[in-house]
Amino acid sequence: MTPVNTPNRAALALLAAGLALPALASAQAKKPGDAEASKKLYCWTENGQRKCADSLPPEALSAAREEINVSSGMRTGEVQRALTDEERAAQAEEEARRKTEALAAETRRRTDQAMLTSFQSEDELRRVFTERVNLVDNSINTARYNVVSLREGLVTLLRSASERELAGKPVPDKLAGDIRMRHAQLLYHTRLEASFEQQRAELEVEIEQTLQRYRELRANDAPGTRVAVDLPPAPKQ
Repeated sequence: MTPVNTPNRAALALLAAGLALPALASAQAKKPGDAEASKKLYCWTENGQRKCADSLPPEALSAAREEINVSSGMRTGEVQRALTDEERAAQAEEEARRKTEALAAETRRRTDQAMLTSFQSEDELRRVFTERVNLVDNSINTARYNVVSLREGLVTLLRSASERELAGKPVPDKLAGDIRMRHAQLLYHTRLEASFEQQRAELEVEIEQTLQRYRELRANDAPGTRVAVDLPPAPKQ
């Protein structure tokens, strides 16, 4: 039989000692004072009184607090209190407002550039608004026609009901229902007419502001002129 070599006992002892040395050195490096030095003290305000503890109770988790090193007594950190639902909503609203303003500024910058490159005169720019003006004007005319028609129909129904009452006859339920329905339709189309007229007035203001802006851009773009109207910078990505 072939003899089997057995490990040398001295070699095994040296190997075990080599493995044990790093663990011993690590244990010696962790002095008892290190754990004490890493301890923290948490301090917060509750009902107007300052409280400190080595751990936070559940009711203090959302409170603003300071973290203090137990050994040095120095403040090592600070945590702001948790926001309420209302504060988070307000913060989100403010962030959305800032983004909207930045987007509006970028949109205006691009619109200004497009106006300069796309239109050679005010007449060309005015023609862009022609379709919108015609659409709103047609809506106003339709709403006015409906209001007049509904008013005339309502007057006729009211006259019929009045004549029956003067004759001592009851007003039929169908006639009373038609009066109510025609009156509701008249109110709706009257509000609709007013809405279209408001849109028309706002469109006139928009056209005049756009033309004024175009004039300013053309003047500033002319050779030898100084830029008097600054374009808003593009927001950083």
